[in-house]
Amino acid sequence: MSNHPLVEVKDLAKIFDVSAPWLNRVVERKPKMYVHAVDGVSFTIERGKTLALVGESGCGKSTVARLLVGLYKPTQGVVSFDGADIAATLATPEGRTLRRRTQMIFQDPYASLNPRWKVQDIVGEPLREHGMVNGSDELQQRVIALLQSVGLAAADVEKFPHQFSGGQRQRISIARALATQPEFLVCDEPTSALDVSVQAQVLNIMKDLQRERGLTYLFISHNLAVVRHVADQVGVMYLGRLVELADKKDLFDNPRHPYTRMLLDAIPDIHMTGRSRTPVQGEVPNPLNPPSGCSFHPRCPLANDRCKVERPALAEFQGIKIACHAVAEGRA
Repeated sequence: MSNHPLVEVKDLAKIFDVSAPWLNRVVERKPKMYVHAVDGVSFTIERGKTLALVGESGCGKSTVARLLVGLYKPTQGVVSFDGADIAATLATPEGRTLRRRTQMIFQDPYASLNPRWKVQDIVGEPLREHGMVNGSDELQQRVIALLQSVGLAAADVEKFPHQFSGGQRQRISIARALATQPEFLVCDEPTSALDVSVQAQVLNIMKDLQRERGLTYLFISHNLAVVRHVADQVGVMYLGRLVELADKKDLFDNPRHPYTRMLLDAIPDIHMTGRSRTPVQGEVPNPLNPPSGCSFHPRCPLANDRCKVERPALAEFQGIKIACHAVAEGRA
């Protein structure tokens, strides 16, 4: 195995045109409008490790996920997988191999499975598309093995998605993602639609599969308890930008960025430690009209005049990466 990270993201950005139709803009004399869904994000993921991205809804986590598997084309920046540019590779014959090596588990198990297909067709489709089986008998055996690897029964191949619970449907989604024997899985909030007890079962399956197969994960979530269970590194996103990137233990034991502290303080204190806590203040600004300078400054208790005019860059600080003037100046 090579020493470089499996996934490298450099200065990744995605801008969406959300303008009204041309005629409306002419009549109402309105300009074009753009949303910077992802704005200059950079990180790496080592082989066999899990990077979790957390943040409030609308911060750009899911857009990053779709950029990493090639569902969106980046406006700027590069996503490299095993040293190759994903956007460039997908346009070549090697793109088929890249599709096989990277897969995605979607958030909603009720929407991501075709209700008219049996489980054998759903899980077997990647195997047929990539020419990984010969004949229907081999296909059925491979599908049964995949279902059993995620805790389902061989008889389930003949059932339809509506015959399963939410947790079982998500296991089918995981089995489908594993069909092509991928190295990298992008998991877009795979447990958020499930009950807490079922979440634990699905997360344990994913951890076991990672150990057995050496999988690399990008795990998208807004649930910090889930992140603490699965992640090796954690990146905190706010309004399209990474504001803190650190090892899991460092981030949970000693959060530096004011926004990270607010997210952690929002978790109920079941141990009654008596530690002073700052609840999350205010709301996420309108992404069509983000604040100047540091986008978090309207909600930040440590903001000063510099924060209002100068946007902080993500920089190394005492072993972590952080974008905060207050931390850099020792005000935090």
